Amino acid sequence: MICSTLLRRIIPSFGVGVCFLLAVLASGQNIPSHPVSANEDSAKPPAIVIGFLGGFIAHDNPIHSEVQLAARLRTAYPAGVDVETFENHHGEIAQREILKLLDANHDGTVTAEEKQNAQIIIYGHSWGASESIYLARTLEKNGIPVLLTLQVDTISRRGGDDTTIPANVAQAANFYQSNGLLRGHHDIRAADAARTRIIGNFRFDYETSPLKCTGYPWYGQIFMKPHIQIECDPAVWNQVESLIRAALPPAARSQAAR
Repeated sequence: MICSTLLRRIIPSFGVGVCFLLAVLASGQNIPSHPVSANEDSAKPPAIVIGFLGGFIAHDNPIHSEVQLAARLRTAYPAGVDVETFENHHGEIAQREILKLLDANHDGTVTAEEKQNAQIIIYGHSWGASESIYLARTLEKNGIPVLLTLQVDTISRRGGDDTTIPANVAQAANFYQSNGLLRGHHDIRAADAARTRIIGNFRFDYETSPLKCTGYPWYGQIFMKPHIQIECDPAVWNQVESLIRAALPPAARSQAAR
């Protein structure tokens, strides 16, 4: 009361406000900040990188390049990017994980805005490359965009179309070889060329420059030799990794540079 009376005489316009501020500071209470909008309050979903293994290979088998790539990306992007690998027959599990990550406010529902904020990259080898396109097509049906798909020596797993890239995919690239019993698809195309950019169909040949794939099963190296060689070829996976890094959002790339 004394403060209010005194300040009203000295500073008529601000006396009450200043006294209130002094009273709050004296009591140790926090001064409320400006209200936070819904957009500021909601967490932004991470960029999502999904890798699919070929054959009947476990999702965490460290011998395989898909798993090694995932490990490098996790180290390079400790925040802002979620990197997961799956067996190729676990596409539905991968989809559920994506929806969980997109649900930024954790209310159990992925809104249209959360879907449009999606930043998803999918890669795979063999059956895993095929599953990459099946997953992208499922995401399209759910209205979820995909930044990039990367296929390495695609072998169809379900007999479906894994060479036509759905229109929700912004960019796609295909790496293949044309020798041996298992040969990858040599051509991918966009369902809608106005919405999807095909980066390229890149052919590799191991007839004249064979690779030794240490740690791979003997039967694979005998009966599926070129198909295995493209999976263990550092030149292929360096290109895959470069395309992934280039497609990741600037915030994630800045975090990796720190």
